[in-house]
Amino acid sequence: MGRAVVLGRADRGDQVLAVGSHPAKGDRLLAAAEATDLGDRVRFLAADLSTIKGTEKVLEYVAAEYETIDALVLAANRQSPKRIETSDGFESTFALYYLSRYLLGHGLMPTLVAGTRRSVIVNIAGVGLTSGRIHWDDLQLRDRYRTITAQLQAGRANDLLGVAMAAQYGQQVPYVLYHPGFTRSGDSAMEQINPLTRALIKTIARVAARPVEKAIMPVHDFIEAPPTQPLTAIDRGKPVPLDLKTLDPDAARRLADVTACLINDGSRPTT
Repeated sequence: MGRAVVLGRADRGDQVLAVGSHPAKGDRLLAAAEATDLGDRVRFLAADLSTIKGTEKVLEYVAAEYETIDALVLAANRQSPKRIETSDGFESTFALYYLSRYLLGHGLMPTLVAGTRRSVIVNIAGVGLTSGRIHWDDLQLRDRYRTITAQLQAGRANDLLGVAMAAQYGQQVPYVLYHPGFTRSGDSAMEQINPLTRALIKTIARVAARPVEKAIMPVHDFIEAPPTQPLTAIDRGKPVPLDLKTLDPDAARRLADVTACLINDGSRPTT
């Protein structure tokens, strides 16, 4: 999906910076851009967004290279069948799927508000779903790690991130939570899934999954015409009520406070 958004925006005339952890995939992206005469509109930055250092690399690069940005699209995620701890001491799904989005949204806000055009943040996650929860007593899932548990917790954390960011910045930079639903997005998202499960998902996808081009069309719409309200939540084409329990403002403030403490503490997380 990220690749399709990048090439789609470049085809519409935008200058696009793509960020990813795999240089080889970046090379393929740049080759695809060159093949369609879009090479002068696409850059790729290799960075490990599951680490604070890797995410800070992106912030430093953008600050040095761009005076303004019109849109930030957050889509990084990776499933893991086993619990992996990052160099910062965070569970990897929490770090990549949620924490990097927190850091990028806050860190790039000065560049987002610097232009004359209304900017927007689009967070591609699972808004509208109510499965899963924030494990406040064990955010790093040391005692209860499961792939789906980690994914659902990070999804619910992104819901709350959108609420908190919209409350703080939404009048200047609207925040969009977007759930595209089951999308036929290739094999990269399933690299870590066992072969039997992967084969089953691919079989179902042939019948039920939406084409990538259709799934990302709303993203283009949000970028070209940012919403006027601070927070927009869309689940597979339908607006999500902002009073949904997974969008609770009190929980959003609590998670924002906890996250700030985790980042600023400088020690290994204890939650």
